[in-house]
Amino acid sequence: MRFFRRIRFLFRFHKSIPFLKDFFLSKEVKNVNKVISVGLIIGYFLLPLDLIPDVIAFFGILDDVAIFTFILQQIVKMAPQQLKEKHDVE
Repeated sequence: MRFFRRIRFLFRFHKSIPFLKDFFLSKEVKNVNKVISVGLIIGYFLLPLDLIPDVIAFFGILDDVAIFTFILQQIVKMAPQQLKEKHDVE
């Protein structure tokens, strides 16, 4: 079930951009959560740990997408309920 939620989240990523903007500009979100979120994103780009090398066409990219989706889901979990409701994310 979790796999299908991540796939659905991935296809709706374009709708997450306004959510991310509001998340980082919101005064309701603790600065610690913002720093953790930025740290996860920067850490992923600086240390891209590949379980499957990108040389293997489809599956190499799939693990990158899975990790990026996981990071975005963690950001959604840290968001206040009002922000989640405003952008209809869960």
